[in-house]
Amino acid sequence: MPASYAYLGPEGTFTEAALRTLPEAATRELIPYVSVQSALDAVRAGEAEAAFVPIENSVEGGITTTLDELVAGTPLMIYREVLLSITFALLVRPGTQLSDIKTVSAHPAAQPQVRNWLRKHLPDAHWESAASNADAARLVQEGQYDAAFAGEFAAALYGLEALETGIHDAENAQTRFVLVGRPARPAAPTGADKTSVVLWQRDDHPGGLRDLLGEFATRGINLMLLQSRPTGAGIGNYCFCIDAEGHISDRRVAEALMGLKRICLEVRYLGSYPRADIGVEDVSAPRRGTSDQEFVAAADWVARCQDGRF
Repeated sequence: MPASYAYLGPEGTFTEAALRTLPEAATRELIPYVSVQSALDAVRAGEAEAAFVPIENSVEGGITTTLDELVAGTPLMIYREVLLSITFALLVRPGTQLSDIKTVSAHPAAQPQVRNWLRKHLPDAHWESAASNADAARLVQEGQYDAAFAGEFAAALYGLEALETGIHDAENAQTRFVLVGRPARPAAPTGADKTSVVLWQRDDHPGGLRDLLGEFATRGINLMLLQSRPTGAGIGNYCFCIDAEGHISDRRVAEALMGLKRICLEVRYLGSYPRADIGVEDVSAPRRGTSDQEFVAAADWVARCQDGRF
């Protein structure tokens, strides 16, 4: 497979900036794609080793385009995640003043992060969505829009000026990005890991979601993301995208997944990978009764009971 990474382009996106923080990015050809779907399809087709795409932000939650692409189609697997602090600049063609701006553009995920600033400073400007923030900057360069919300670093790439910088409605806003490849054996656990899955209920019944979450709760597994996505089978039909603490090699996580496999119509494993938000030294000890040692001891006790050695 080519030694290349696909990413949501064009050049100058926050995605590219986050990708370049990975040490291995220096040894790969980085190829921009016009959409999350096309970047992931490049991996499925064998045109790229992996794809790097946004999956969640701290203001609006999950990036639905990415979640839906991971839910459907040929299975893919997450291998790494990166967190990037996000602030926007208002990029314009040289000489443009705030009073000249009638149209603005950015990726749809950017709008909730600048909505209040836009209402205060450009209340009459018309919003147009773009495939990415850098693509919005390109469209401003071409004269299709008056301004774009993008990273300040994109200005030089597209011959624009940063009319305003440090734009954000929420302090300490972050976007989470993931490196996605074809399914393979997950990396060894680090002690500070995350496991991602998609769950489909076997049938709709009272307490159905509680049953799914109970597989995690009874084993002391904390959840970091829970988002429902429509299956396309009709109103009220949803699957659930979940990020859980731990690695599939952890006994409590493996047993939770086995429990889910028994009760769900389908379980799609999206990978176990190192967490980007904390290190091993910050991980809380498992709740009493849920450590690997306690699972092993309990299994050994059952085996001794079966042999009449209790």
